[in-house]
Amino acid sequence: MIADAPYPKIELHVHLEGAVSPQALIAAAKRNGFALPVQSVEELAEFMRFRDFDHFIEAWLATTRALRTERDYRELVLDYARRAQAQGAVYVEAIFSPSDKARDGIDQEVVFAGFCDGAQEARETLGIELRLTPDITRGVDQDLARETAELAVRHRDRGVVALGLGGLEAQYPPEQYAEAFAIAREGGLASVPHAGEVAGPPSIRGALDALQADRIRHGVRAVEDPGLLRELADRQIVLDVCVLSNVCLSVVPSVEAHQLPALLAAGVACTVNTDDPTFFSCDLESEHAAARALGADPRALFDAGIAGALCDETTLEALRVIRETYDWDVAPTAL
Repeated sequence: MIADAPYPKIELHVHLEGAVSPQALIAAAKRNGFALPVQSVEELAEFMRFRDFDHFIEAWLATTRALRTERDYRELVLDYARRAQAQGAVYVEAIFSPSDKARDGIDQEVVFAGFCDGAQEARETLGIELRLTPDITRGVDQDLARETAELAVRHRDRGVVALGLGGLEAQYPPEQYAEAFAIAREGGLASVPHAGEVAGPPSIRGALDALQADRIRHGVRAVEDPGLLRELADRQIVLDVCVLSNVCLSVVPSVEAHQLPALLAAGVACTVNTDDPTFFSCDLESEHAAARALGADPRALFDAGIAGALCDETTLEALRVIRETYDWDVAPTAL
């Protein structure tokens, strides 16, 4: 075992569109005749770098809409899989937003096909297990939300394991998407909505009750409600924590002020994830370093990843083997 090699990691929360490299965006824009705001890799990287929330939305809309074809989506998956694997990722559950693209006139079937092709190719050529959890974007109409859920069910055999809910959390509570999530659950998919990031405990409660959440994306504001915190621990609901993203978006003022230590002290299982790494200038290594600085233990994070992963039993068993055979003594310790 090489002491300085990345230790094994499980990532359960990364938006693939938010992980796109500037190089890939420029190539896709050229193929698709899409006008990016700047032309060089260096200028685009700087343009996409997080400044404030308004700029984040501006940069997202001005760049990610260059991704329009099955090829774009397939290559996006492969590109991120390579980068995550190089930093120790052995299993990834990745998010994409098909309803977003439908509003731009792109058939959701095209979106699903491209991302599913990418997940399959990552498994076959890189050997990394990658599953998909498409998000319904808050604010879309109910017909489009139901269509996303139905397509997610139809792509179960192509690596889709759950339905998510993303976007403007405070403006669109989870309860209004209960019908779409019922479709997904009846079709055998899990429920992984964003909640408890921008909005507080009522958002988490709505995700649990109305959407029957199996895992909560973010959920850090559960610390504001001791009863909810105990319930998450008792029910073994895993949280997808994204420390550096939370700092960028002012969910917390600094890494030192993050809720992760309180969540872990309450017995809540937490994974550590990149969220939108291109925009937030982070990666798996820097997210894990931040988490370790807050007292998180690498093996415990891997345990939480296994507990939260929504894959088949064969893949879970392979992850357990990695956990048991890796020499965790060579991993950096919690600080």
